[in-house]
Amino acid sequence: MRATPRVLSICSVLFLLVAAPLGAEQQRGGQGAGASAAPKPTGEIVRVKAGHANIHTGPTSGNEVLVLAAKGSMLPVLARRGEWIQVGLSPELRKTGMVMRWYKNENNGWIHDSMIDVVKPVDKKE
Repeated sequence: MRATPRVLSICSVLFLLVAAPLGAEQQRGGQGAGASAAPKPTGEIVRVKAGHANIHTGPTSGNEVLVLAAKGSMLPVLARRGEWIQVGLSPELRKTGMVMRWYKNENNGWIHDSMIDVVKPVDKKE
């Protein structure tokens, strides 16, 4: 039995509907429905030192950019992974930054450490 072009088209559409959400989840660096459950702030504060800095959905430059944070933006640190810093995103950032893509319930993102200066280091308890 030979498949007709119409059957192939329907199969292609069904594949895309099933596979696309999986790819989008992977691109966000594992953040999805649980993205709003971000780690608590560490107490460290960083400031954007570049003209604008990309804040990504995950800890690589291959992840989508959520917002461009303007120079001087102050961000609370949530976690670190190598050269990447997970920061909290406030509603005010939507006003001062350039929103590229804002997922619903998105309250954190990742910025490369070359784009920031540490303003308030973590208090070390001894």
